[in-house]
Amino acid sequence: MGKQFNKKITWVINNFSSLKSEKIYSDDFFVDGCKWHLVAYPKGNNVDYLSLYLEVANHGSLPIGWRRHAKWSFTMVNQRLEKLSRRYELKQWFEQNATNWGRPSLFPLNELHAKDSGFLVNGELKIAVEIDVLEVIGKLVVAEETSTITEIIDANGFQLLPSQAKSVSLVFERHPEIATEFRPKNQNLKTAYMSFLLSLIESMCHSPHELSKDDFYDAYAALGFMRDAGFKLDWLEKKLVEVSEKKENEEVCETGLQEMEEELKGLKQKCADMETLVKKEKERVSAAKAPRSFADVV
Repeated sequence: MGKQFNKKITWVINNFSSLKSEKIYSDDFFVDGCKWHLVAYPKGNNVDYLSLYLEVANHGSLPIGWRRHAKWSFTMVNQRLEKLSRRYELKQWFEQNATNWGRPSLFPLNELHAKDSGFLVNGELKIAVEIDVLEVIGKLVVAEETSTITEIIDANGFQLLPSQAKSVSLVFERHPEIATEFRPKNQNLKTAYMSFLLSLIESMCHSPHELSKDDFYDAYAALGFMRDAGFKLDWLEKKLVEVSEKKENEEVCETGLQEMEEELKGLKQKCADMETLVKKEKERVSAAKAPRSFADVV
């Protein structure tokens, strides 16, 4: 099986401290055509630690003899200081008699609930999971469903939504040097910058007719902002200049077109007036040519 995009799932658990359930589940998500979910024990699985497992959610519907060889990691996200986040890596075979694997003693509960630990912020706990399915035996095609879990894909070192990953891959394919001088370590900041760049590019995909002068001022300001951050965007500036020139040409052409239409309108009116005069003159000529009757003469 060829390796796919690295799959990153972020599970946000709200009101973690007040949870009454012994065991909780994340929404199902899909990796390589298979349903998975996370299973957590907020008060520990017979230990004073947060217990966390990765489980094949649809194992009952998989064919006999199915197996999944997976490598994955759990990251306890420190929401105050990213470098304090804790990452744990695992690698196992999942099968009918072993549908879940994980860490019963993932993280000490006293440390998790400690004041200002950064892991629990406003009652919210974040767990990031990265999964690579290395080998598949007994594949079942399933339809993907809507999930409230946030799916993130790694594209050229940026953690992005699946809808953004293809666009970013194309940008790096055509401009591989674009981010060589962009070096923030905070992943959330990197994602924000790249999302901002994609929005700038998408705004330039609109017809020049739909863009106002303010839109162009904003685009040039955004371009300067991204350059200051370290992005190499000479190619994008050229495109922006092209779109700006098209906008100016459009305005000039529209003005000329309006003048021509007004002139044509006047000419059409003159033609209509002339046609009326010609019609009347024809009637007079016709009347002059008409022979007189005997009665007209006498």
